[in-house]
Amino acid sequence: MDDAALIRPQVAALKPYTPGTTVAQAKKAYGLSTFVKLSSNENPLGTSPRALEAIRSLRDLHIYVDDDHAELRERLAAPYGLEARHVMVGHGSNDVVRTLFTTLIAPGDEVVLADPTFSLFAKDTLLFAGVPVKVPLRDGVHDLDAMQRAVTSKTKLVVVVDPNNPTSTRVEEEAFERFVRALPEGVVLLVDQAYREYMPPGSVEAAGYVARRPATIVLRTMSKIYGFASLRFGYALGDPQLLAYAERVRVPFGVSRPAAIAALAALDDRDFLERSVATNEAGKAMLYPAFERLGLQAYPTAANFVALSVPPGTRDPYEEMLRRGVVTRSGAALGMPGRLRITIGSPDQNATLVAALESLVAAAA
Repeated sequence: MDDAALIRPQVAALKPYTPGTTVAQAKKAYGLSTFVKLSSNENPLGTSPRALEAIRSLRDLHIYVDDDHAELRERLAAPYGLEARHVMVGHGSNDVVRTLFTTLIAPGDEVVLADPTFSLFAKDTLLFAGVPVKVPLRDGVHDLDAMQRAVTSKTKLVVVVDPNNPTSTRVEEEAFERFVRALPEGVVLLVDQAYREYMPPGSVEAAGYVARRPATIVLRTMSKIYGFASLRFGYALGDPQLLAYAERVRVPFGVSRPAAIAALAALDDRDFLERSVATNEAGKAMLYPAFERLGLQAYPTAANFVALSVPPGTRDPYEEMLRRGVVTRSGAALGMPGRLRITIGSPDQNATLVAALESLVAAAA
């Protein structure tokens, strides 16, 4: 039997998502006893202690979770003057994206997005036979004017990832405001703010547009600053009528009881949030002068990672960093050749990173 004949052509044309190299994989491949993992934008402080304490006492895992998550949705909505009906939850924000694309994208619909940006948006567009319209970044930042010009009568969705992944950059408030005002009201604006808590003062708060512009959806996750990377919890803020359609195709019980209970507890963990931001700011203050000293350029970051240039002539910087005991993400694999995407880590991790970069620069000299 020809299995390929059974597969939808949209699926057959896709490539599997490739996650970052794990420490175990790196140790096996390179024979080193220790590695610093700076490839997946994880919180170096770990997981919210309040979240961990909340799930430590769980005993009723044999009981289905209340799939409405009313209290949790109310808590998530309240900071923005919204209600529970403005929130849809999921097994990480990627799950929420798939639900939204299932709801919105029909064959031939155009989705305008930056290039490069988070890869799953283009992938999910193709999965539903939509057309990704990729607009190149300008100096590592979303070119909102060019994205506006790319909108046509076939455009269903415009995606803005802020801060952008993989470049770590943010859009300016005034530029974003002009962009939103110019968008046709029938075009859905999807703003992915997975790293919102790390952003500096004066950054775009996309959740504030949900009540003002009904065709606006904002994505958030607890995988990053709250340390839920393997627990998985994400959500969307949006117009209740629009989200009600998405609820029709949302996978039931997609959010586990541990994830829901941990998320509710983490929302009260202000101390952990503040320590995480402070650790990230200290990391930036240590790393950027080191990058300048080494002659390496990183875009100004609004997240917990950097997009760093590599020494000219370095054949495979990703592999070279692995040989030096540091796991990063290959910029070439993420659409930005000549760069590495590197998580801002703990002080010790950052020191190890700088030492590896010093060795890399010296080898390229």
